[in-house]
Amino acid sequence: MTVGGIKLYMDGALGSRGAALLAPYSDAPDSRGLLLGDAQQLLPLLLTALRQGVQIETHAIGDRGNRLTLDLYERAFAAVPPQERRRAAPRWRIEHAQVLDAADLPRFAQLDVIASMQPSHAISDLYFAPARLGPQRLAGAYAWRSLLDSGAVVAAGTDAPVERGDPIQEFYAATVRRSLDGFAGEGWHREQRVSRAEALAMLTRAPAYAAFQEHERGTLEVGKLADFTVLSQDLLAVPDDEILATRVRMTVIGGGIVFRDDDDAVRP
Repeated sequence: MTVGGIKLYMDGALGSRGAALLAPYSDAPDSRGLLLGDAQQLLPLLLTALRQGVQIETHAIGDRGNRLTLDLYERAFAAVPPQERRRAAPRWRIEHAQVLDAADLPRFAQLDVIASMQPSHAISDLYFAPARLGPQRLAGAYAWRSLLDSGAVVAAGTDAPVERGDPIQEFYAATVRRSLDGFAGEGWHREQRVSRAEALAMLTRAPAYAAFQEHERGTLEVGKLADFTVLSQDLLAVPDDEILATRVRMTVIGGGIVFRDDDDAVRP
């Protein structure tokens, strides 16, 4: 286990109406969510983290929570210039970054902040997010395409155990942006889905970069650790409706086989 960061919390979750929003919830006009982070208390911690080389990862889901986190990061970066930091490029992250105002989308790339996102949130939230946010705010929800186009690094994960923890499902959500049974509601902004190659990079190369491990893992290259998975079919080529049928045949970590599927009954 490698521990190199501190996780902070700016707000709560969208399902419980705890995500901090700039405007009231569409289905709860008396609430704008919950703020858990206090800028005056957090700023000294962030300044110390920059000087000590500690990575900061802040949970932010609502557009207000994300804006306040970006504002706080920007203040810290301005107060501690690169020459005073243990790591000139600290690779700080926002965990989830689910709902973003249009004005804040380009700030991830501008500040070199990593959007650490879990594509499955878009399909698990599919049935209640429109009611919580209304049609206008949905344009900035789970906005992987817009973030990539802006030049931001989007590192995809699974959010286990909150979500299922299945990378195949994350790949499906990122590229298809439909529920597991193929549903996508009106105004669900499927234009925010990404290409197969982009989804693969989001799940491999980008997380390695986000963990300062891009020279050891994340891509299959000579000199890197032999960490890879053998799948039952080519995720870059199979039809959308066959992605979820993909099975893991073998898992190799550091050149050693740690899992092998020898059960013919599960083979498609």
